[in-house]
Amino acid sequence: MLKKYELLSKQINLPRAFMARSVIYRYLNRTNLTHYPELSRLIGCEAFVKHENHNPTGSFKIRGALNFYHHMSREELEAGILVATRGNHGLAMAWAGQWFNVPCTVVVPEHNNPEINRTIESYGAELIVHGEDFYDAQSYCEELVDSAGYYYVQQGNEPEILNGLATIGLEIMEDLPEVDTIICPIGGGAGCASLLKTMRELKPAIEIIGVEAQNAASFYDSWKKGEIITLDDAHTIADGLAARAVFHLPYAILKDTISDVVLLTEDEILEGIKMALTTTHNLAEAAGAVSLMAAYKISDRLAGKKVAMIMSGGNLNMDTLKMAIGC
Repeated sequence: MLKKYELLSKQINLPRAFMARSVIYRYLNRTNLTHYPELSRLIGCEAFVKHENHNPTGSFKIRGALNFYHHMSREELEAGILVATRGNHGLAMAWAGQWFNVPCTVVVPEHNNPEINRTIESYGAELIVHGEDFYDAQSYCEELVDSAGYYYVQQGNEPEILNGLATIGLEIMEDLPEVDTIICPIGGGAGCASLLKTMRELKPAIEIIGVEAQNAASFYDSWKKGEIITLDDAHTIADGLAARAVFHLPYAILKDTISDVVLLTEDEILEGIKMALTTTHNLAEAAGAVSLMAAYKISDRLAGKKVAMIMSGGNLNMDTLKMAIGC
């Protein structure tokens, strides 16, 4: 099966990333890459933050969603789009679906963040609550495809989603061509894989470092073992990193080319949220703040470098914020 995805990975490339940019700029502004002197002092490098949390749905996922819809046939879209999510993927697909007048059904697990659920519905999507976790929701989507004929979007295995996400790398290279290192969260792997594909073509020697929760190290464990493994559970405060298994397409890209992976404890993840707030004055969700904390954790090896950290999202719930700042 991996061979299939290795072949599919050839569809994620620089020309298609440039094509994707021409699509998504009809709907989005480019996000800022901002230099922060205090963060630079704290880490000991020239620290830049790529603010994907400033996108309309509060995360980087909207780039992939818009490019995905653009490349779908009218027949596929009219069947209706179905997604499983705990947050940002569903928000992005629902928001983008409005622009393309496509019905979108979003399946979330029980006890999902009610703020996320309300926002998804506000974008006109049908919300279905099913199962204990994301993987139960995902299994239910597969049942719905069989019974109702939806097009089920497996976010990490759709090439045009990854080409949309790769536009982050284009913007970084235009704003900071001398960048030495990019640090990016890894959940299902699509964001980091798309960055790696783009950046390796533009600047082959660049260092790409992924970040995972120690409690949800599905890519790291697979990378070390040399094959995709599925964790029994992935309980972490960082919802965006809570993947029991990496998607096949990102794994096929990352497995031989990623520079390194940093694992963070739950306490470190919470500290990252606080660090983002105090050094950048941004509310980053847990997964969105881990790049900053990872840079701090490996600061010795980043000394003097120009480092871009992806703040992948800002959909932080109040309970997690209170935990992070000690309220």
